[in-house]
Amino acid sequence: MSTLKPAEWLGRLVGGRPQPEPSAMPVRRKHPAPTMPEPTLRAGWQLVSLLLSYPDDRLLGLLPSIREAAGRLPDAVGVPLRRLADHLAECDVQSLRTAYVDTFDTTRKCALHLTYYAHGDTRKRGIALVQFKQAFRRAGLEVTDDELPDHLSVVLEFGATGSVDVAWRLLNDHRSGIELLQLGLDTKSSPWADAVTALRATLPELDGSQAEAVARLLAEGPPNEDVGLDGYALDPRLNPHPADDDLDLSLDLTGAPR
Repeated sequence: MSTLKPAEWLGRLVGGRPQPEPSAMPVRRKHPAPTMPEPTLRAGWQLVSLLLSYPDDRLLGLLPSIREAAGRLPDAVGVPLRRLADHLAECDVQSLRTAYVDTFDTTRKCALHLTYYAHGDTRKRGIALVQFKQAFRRAGLEVTDDELPDHLSVVLEFGATGSVDVAWRLLNDHRSGIELLQLGLDTKSSPWADAVTALRATLPELDGSQAEAVARLLAEGPPNEDVGLDGYALDPRLNPHPADDDLDLSLDLTGAPR
């Protein structure tokens, strides 16, 4: 599967060229279907993915195009993205980078890795990471070793340029983690809360089981496992071979029975 670079994607959005073809891969749904058109989902997810990335020179140079592209989206998605883009553009660069590290790298309450919220530092997280990589592989994408496959920006980039259906399932399977990320960012009054607000505007309303999962994780926190992290031997960066697909996938990525 060919993947557009961010600058190429933004060029398509701003220039009005044809969007990627709708996903043809049939995926069994257990979540409500998207209500936004697929091109809108792809565009919104691409912008959220970019704005949740480390603010390096490349991202800062893309901010005018990001803001222009966000202006083409529904207000619920585009307004918070434009607000965040404006903040990033106006901030002192060093202060901005320090704030990013303080927000996402020094506390797990704002973790961008979706499996952390459901599995914490347990063996099950290693299995969940492999399942993410399998989902990508089956949709035609081999994840590189640069980032774990459950990173929110990676999942959104995959949905923007690859399979909307698979990304939709991954995001909704881990909806409680997205909600906790929003709460964590809101508590810190973080400008990056706007990116998650925009993402949530593309997703369905929380159902009862998801709301219960959020409340439970909020009360108890992610599980912890102090003895033996052998499950991380299944980290997909250490286990890149297609033979991984022999693993039992009778459980969904949250650990709940299908």
